[in-house]
Amino acid sequence: MALAASSSSAILGSVGSHDLDAAKISSFQRLNQPVILSASSNVIHGQSWMKPISADPKRSHAMIPFAATVAAPGNSSVLFSMDFRDYYGLYIGWLLLNDNVVYAEVLGKGESEVVEDYDKLAKDLESASPLEIMDKALENFGNDIAIAFSGAEDVVLIEYARLTGRPFRVFSLDTGRLNPETYAFFDTVEKHYGIHIEYAFPDSVEVQALVRNKGLFSFYEDGHQECCRIRKVRPLRKALKGLRAWITGQRKDQSPGTRAEIPVVQVDPTFEGMDGGIGSLVKWNPVANVDSMDIWNFLRAMNVPVNSLHSQGYVSIGCEPCTRPVLPGQHEREGRWWWEDSKAKECGLHKGNIKQEEMPELNGNGNGAAHKNGKAAVTDIFNSQNVVSLSRTGIGNLTKLENRADPWLVVLYAPWCRFCQAMEGSYDELAEKLAGSGIKVGKFRADGEQKKFAQQELQLGSFPTILFFPKHSPNPIKYPSEKRDVDSLTAFVNALQ
Repeated sequence: MALAASSSSAILGSVGSHDLDAAKISSFQRLNQPVILSASSNVIHGQSWMKPISADPKRSHAMIPFAATVAAPGNSSVLFSMDFRDYYGLYIGWLLLNDNVVYAEVLGKGESEVVEDYDKLAKDLESASPLEIMDKALENFGNDIAIAFSGAEDVVLIEYARLTGRPFRVFSLDTGRLNPETYAFFDTVEKHYGIHIEYAFPDSVEVQALVRNKGLFSFYEDGHQECCRIRKVRPLRKALKGLRAWITGQRKDQSPGTRAEIPVVQVDPTFEGMDGGIGSLVKWNPVANVDSMDIWNFLRAMNVPVNSLHSQGYVSIGCEPCTRPVLPGQHEREGRWWWEDSKAKECGLHKGNIKQEEMPELNGNGNGAAHKNGKAAVTDIFNSQNVVSLSRTGIGNLTKLENRADPWLVVLYAPWCRFCQAMEGSYDELAEKLAGSGIKVGKFRADGEQKKFAQQELQLGSFPTILFFPKHSPNPIKYPSEKRDVDSLTAFVNALQ
């Protein structure tokens, strides 16, 4: 394929000891054998290469050199090397001679590197029908997207997906505390649509520890967040790590204080997708602008099966101990966690809906539960048995050691930080993976009174901050990336141990 040189307005600039007039370049022609650049190449010196949100996870962002010929005056040819790179989502060709950039051109966007502006897309689709939004979602993400189905009126999502004629996936969270009617409804839906729901389950060890330590109904006393985190949030986080996008049944009219501004599509503010890192997961809300009455009119018109609990006065349906029927005139979310603050009725699956300024800054979980002293309760994170909780004295001693018996990986965190919560599953999985390897994995809560100390002594910039303490070096090394998936963190540790 020949790539013609563009006008001078497309030229980014030239550096190095060689100068090549863009007007003398007629075309680039690929050869069969690549020219491998030396490790001393200064092509990327001083540059910051950023991965587009919707990038193909299989694309390598290492340098990919190609051999090329440039037609020079007098019918002679000079061998150069060409490199294609993603730069803030643009596909750029670099022409190099002796490792020096002599010509650079914006070639457009690579076929698999289309960068979507989801804020703009949300505005464009604001008046679109749920069917159109569903079709767009399935078209864009194929097998890397799935519908989250709770067993309530969000069955409408499955109906819309069927109407698109496209293949689709459905998953659900089995918390172990659902109503018998909901389990029966799952079976009905599978048979009605000829699908298999992909069920996600909580970790049995974590459930056992919670119940043994605090009983079956601790959420009535100290808030629902701890139970929801174990039974719903963590299984969801694990499921979403296998996707690039998910589809929810959120509607603006569902919750008074948390869902009034949800867009029809957004970059997920809480969870990570298969690429890892902030911005790696897209969240679609096709019925965001549809009210409850229209949902039900559609379900009846299409003869869609519904959960039998709806006929018993249940509108919003969750786990059996935390859901009850509502009275005439009551809002549907008043049937969920009725003993808590009515303005923050989120279990954690859609915690990004709660504005940061509305959440307790230091030790709150946003669920409205409180201790007897009036302070908001907080649920700690990174509670794996393989993660050591360090005190200020403990981490202080760790920083002073010049020769440690073992290397350490430590996360500086705040339990209320949604980015810390988003990486909890990855960090716990990494700790399990490193167990017995000789590398210790720890955590240090660095908010509140410890924040100033962490900023001054531990390189804390923002939450979470991850530090590696080498075995034979006194200074900890700060993890520089926002990609906090298991593979990225493992590569970081393996490179330094």
